[in-house]
Amino acid sequence: MTTLSTTTVATIALGLASAAHAQHGPWTTAVSTAPGVQYHTFQSPNADATVSFHAWLPPQYTSAPTARFPVLYWLHGSGSPIAGIPTVSSWFSTAMAQGKIPPMIIIFPNGMGASMWCDTKDGDYLMETVVIDDLIPHVDATFRTIAERRGRILEGFSMGGSGTGRLGLRRPDLFAGISMLGAGPMQLDFMTAPLGTDVPKEQRAAIYEAVWGSDPAYYLDQHPWTIAQRRAQVHIAQRTQIRLGTGALDAMLPPVVDFHVLLDALSVPHEHIVIPGVAHNPALTLQGLGEAGWDFYHRALATPCMEPSDVDCSGMVDGFDLGVLLGAWGPGDGAADINGDRMIDGVDLALMVAAWGPAN
Repeated sequence: MTTLSTTTVATIALGLASAAHAQHGPWTTAVSTAPGVQYHTFQSPNADATVSFHAWLPPQYTSAPTARFPVLYWLHGSGSPIAGIPTVSSWFSTAMAQGKIPPMIIIFPNGMGASMWCDTKDGDYLMETVVIDDLIPHVDATFRTIAERRGRILEGFSMGGSGTGRLGLRRPDLFAGISMLGAGPMQLDFMTAPLGTDVPKEQRAAIYEAVWGSDPAYYLDQHPWTIAQRRAQVHIAQRTQIRLGTGALDAMLPPVVDFHVLLDALSVPHEHIVIPGVAHNPALTLQGLGEAGWDFYHRALATPCMEPSDVDCSGMVDGFDLGVLLGAWGPGDGAADINGDRMIDGVDLALMVAAWGPAN
């Protein structure tokens, strides 16, 4: 996490309670003037407000007017929601121009200053829900996207890295690739900061109260660690591409290493990269991934198991998959929990029936 001023933290803490009902305010940002980046707004039912986001479209979006494109959702770190847009959009647009990755749409959601990309405990500020249930459907309805799991990658840095873990691990039906860069917070006790962080205790406490209600149980329930434990078998079956990338000098590294050890213990395939000489810096972290770093995007967009209802990745949604679902009926979060709501029920059955037959 980057350091916010005391005034900013106070503003965030005061604003969170009313933000879900504000028509104009933190749900909308200023306009980024980065080359090729567009500013958009939409009406979010879950925020009950106008919500903004930025989008970068590849040149092929215009030159190939019937083509559909995958989408990379980039979750920013704490602080300004738009400050990093010029660097990140330039980084990926250059890579596409050089043929290192396929043409993609890049979406920059507005995660506010310190939302942690998490629904607040009091339910007034539904950041995760707005992204998953409102923004993604709006993007698919607005742009020529590949509106399927195989066409979505989720990536972020710092607060956005841990947010990527939360959203991506919870919803394997939506994302084929999950890239957690410089992820934080990843420690299991939010108030116990990793050594080397410079976030004042009072600032940390304000965020802890505003987002998680200062409740360690809710914090853990929303932590990528807990979600990984719940959803491990789904990601194994669906062959989700998961990447952890952290600078060797980044204070966030020790908790990320612990998370890497957990994923190993759960037998969840993933890539763990420690970048020599790099501290907590998004641009240097992206650069430090090197040429091999581009392989992640190619693998994610070529993930062989594209249909979440195909729980065994056999290429068919069939009686075997139905048997798994019926056998697990009720509360649970195994492979048959297709929509990730921790309840295997009629919604999951309907999704499976709709996908019946050869998997896409």
